[in-house]
Amino acid sequence: MKKKVIGYTTGVFDLFHIGHVEILRKSKSMCDKLIVGVTSDKLVKYKFKKSVIPFKERLQIVSSCKYVDLAVPQNNMNKILAYKKYKFDLMFVGDDWYNTEKWNEFEKSLKKYKVKIIYFPYTKNTSSTKLNNILDKLRKKKI
Repeated sequence: MKKKVIGYTTGVFDLFHIGHVEILRKSKSMCDKLIVGVTSDKLVKYKFKKSVIPFKERLQIVSSCKYVDLAVPQNNMNKILAYKKYKFDLMFVGDDWYNTEKWNEFEKSLKKYKVKIIYFPYTKNTSSTKLNNILDKLRKKKI
């Protein structure tokens, strides 16, 4: 019997948009089970940001996506702890992280567990940051 491939990805998933759907769709197409870590509100603050949608709601939104088999809290950035908990074979991430010091370290660490990291093209047309900037401009115009 063939071993089921488990995939893992993480994100804030604030202002859920087509870029989020695409990374989840592409991720699910490469594995049998997709586990998605949704970044907690506390962890979002490490980037000196604040999510618009509260964590519990973001977790529910991601859980309801047909490509997601399990949505879980991401309370820290330690991918080895995540691996030890979820035993994934593949990890999916946006290519904006490719060849960065941080992700080169993750790759090296996860290679010991035979985890392959797959980088997907970042959605350039839509992002939560762009949506927030547009909303800020619209609010200033008081439409």
